[in-house]
Amino acid sequence: MTETVSKQTHGFQAEVDQVLKLMINSLYSNKEIFLRELISNAQDAADKLRFAAIEQPDLYGSDSELAIDVEFDKDANTVTIRDNGIGMNQDEVIANLGTIAKSGTREFLASLSGDQRKDSQMIGQFGVGFYSSFIVADQVTVRTLKAGSTATEAIEWQSAGEGEFSIETITKSSRGTEIILHLREGETEFLDHWRLRSIITKYSDHIATPIRMVKQLSEEEKEKGEAETYDVINQAKALWTQKKSDISDEQYQEFYKHISHDFENPLTWKHNRVEGKLEYTSLLYIPARAPFDMWNRDGIRGLKLFVQRVFIMDDVEQLVPLYLRFIKGVIDSNDLPLNVSREILQSSKTVDSIRAAVSSRVLGMLEEMADKDPETYQKFWNQFGNVLKEGPAEDYTNKDKIVQLLRFASTTSDIQNVSLQDYVARMPAEQEKIYYLTADTIAAAKSSPHLEIFQAKGIEVLLMTDRVDEWLVDHVREFDGKILQSVAKGELDILDDEEAADKTDAEQEDEKQAFDKIIERIKTALGEKVKEVRTTKRLTASPACLVMDENDMGAHLQRMMQAAGQDVSMFKPILEINAKHPLVTKLSNETDDDKFKQWSTILFEQALLAEGGQLEDPGSFVRQLNEILVEMSRA
Repeated sequence: MTETVSKQTHGFQAEVDQVLKLMINSLYSNKEIFLRELISNAQDAADKLRFAAIEQPDLYGSDSELAIDVEFDKDANTVTIRDNGIGMNQDEVIANLGTIAKSGTREFLASLSGDQRKDSQMIGQFGVGFYSSFIVADQVTVRTLKAGSTATEAIEWQSAGEGEFSIETITKSSRGTEIILHLREGETEFLDHWRLRSIITKYSDHIATPIRMVKQLSEEEKEKGEAETYDVINQAKALWTQKKSDISDEQYQEFYKHISHDFENPLTWKHNRVEGKLEYTSLLYIPARAPFDMWNRDGIRGLKLFVQRVFIMDDVEQLVPLYLRFIKGVIDSNDLPLNVSREILQSSKTVDSIRAAVSSRVLGMLEEMADKDPETYQKFWNQFGNVLKEGPAEDYTNKDKIVQLLRFASTTSDIQNVSLQDYVARMPAEQEKIYYLTADTIAAAKSSPHLEIFQAKGIEVLLMTDRVDEWLVDHVREFDGKILQSVAKGELDILDDEEAADKTDAEQEDEKQAFDKIIERIKTALGEKVKEVRTTKRLTASPACLVMDENDMGAHLQRMMQAAGQDVSMFKPILEINAKHPLVTKLSNETDDDKFKQWSTILFEQALLAEGGQLEDPGSFVRQLNEILVEMSRA
């Protein structure tokens, strides 16, 4: 039995307090959504009771007809939403109504700009359904009794949305939750039967539990003393069980908002019924905006699972691969037992088959969008492209489909809208490889010395700046028979050296022997800093650049690994020098060993800076550079 609690006051979690302040200041322009959110929560409570009652039928007691009631009281200035679902105990009340138990909360709050219109969309995507009560109410009272508890174990929660809430034990005769909204001044529009009814019809018609309101009696009926009765406002029929031809786009969109707690319409959806060896219905949505915890691979994800139209559980991750964790929707299966658990799902062949079908269907939706509506697909990619890039490493079966959907920036486009098909179609006939460069930012990539020879020869290079890109290219080694080649790794063979072709073999050999001595001096001067020193084919304007061996970890990945605390000191760069550059010519003519070492070090360190690397001793670099500048100014 729950311990009796006299009235106690608690402070909201700091993040909740910030969200409430935004709501109280009328962040939402569409206030009526509070009713949709509260009805959606009531539906969840009914679903949870149905599932719990599969093994504990006694939880229903004498009240097996689940319903959601919406009432208003003009005299008290209140709107009440009441359900007879699962209810909450004291710990659940504090956890559910006093905190936002969602990763990414701080990032979400930090991203708010102060623009009410934009911020309202972001808060909607973040999903804070219950707290939307404070859009229209300056006082909220929640009374709840957990199914299976005694009447004296009920809990009352109250708050004015000003940083704290109170809870105390009360007596409540029936299970479920009752939310009483004490409306703010100026919100009397919601004290009207037809206004509330229209909101329910607009947003919640698809809710599977009956939503009821007290029937409006005519004056004649009142005079006759007729008793109040309830009208069911919604269809109370699961949307996914209906024929597609009977469902409007608006109904699909509102159902998405119900299951996702998103305030924006989805980009697209797909509704299918599968019959044969397996029988199930799927309704899958692709959202328009990524949630703030999208990069948390351990975060909540998955689809709602129903078995024979009975709600089983939320966020069933076994139905969706990690790289499609942005998908929202419903699966209703006829081939799973009603008492299915997460452990059973983990080893179920039926679930494996559904998961494979969901993956294929979602990729088909994306293929269709990319082909028929590139503008919408670009919106999708901007939000979820980073996550889809995880796919080639995780889903070998669908690898080719996923690769077709990838988009990149390139030397011809600063935004990620270049497909590998586009790149190959633009390649010169003599080009045999797909060239790419990884970097921290587009600006850093476009100014990289590694691109100089490609720009000079008009060869397009893909620019990859997402953290996942290094992982991606390890699993996408070729496309359409063309190998993917980093312009910052290995030796280049893009075209023959035309200038060298005009010289005799003897002339080329004499030049090579002369320069080999300079290369050996530079390597000695730099010592363990480099793996090798050699002349370059990459550069036309810069004196030097750093590259990695073909099979070594790239410099961009090394920096990410270092930031994560990993030791990557075993990977040494190769210094490539431009023999035609004036600085290299000056270095070649330097006879003073100390100055030669100083120049060699500066050549190495400026090459390191050019590719986004971090100097071990920036102060030393600046001093040496200043000394050289002073010396040159005196010359």
